[in-house]
Amino acid sequence: MKSPVIKRSIVIAGHKTSVSLEDAFWKGLKDIAGGRDMTLSEVVAAIDGERQHGNLSSAIRLFVLDYYRHQNSEELGARILNGEMIASRSAVAVPAE
Repeated sequence: MKSPVIKRSIVIAGHKTSVSLEDAFWKGLKDIAGGRDMTLSEVVAAIDGERQHGNLSSAIRLFVLDYYRHQNSEELGARILNGEMIASRSAVAVPAE
């Protein structure tokens, strides 16, 4: 599935900047913003303020990726704690010592 890069203008700390992201990242960012009761500009401003290096588009992609990785880890942990997933030792390859 191809996700074309979409360039959008966003106001960050009172100045307008353009950001180019694939559609899937825009959608993920909007979902995250909505879940936090924040505007897209507020989330992007927070990401911009925290980034150490690299361009803003890359920082946003890493933020969205980290968000969904963390969410999936929490869901997996909750499922394991609830007994929904029980791994069989025979199904797990354990290296010989």
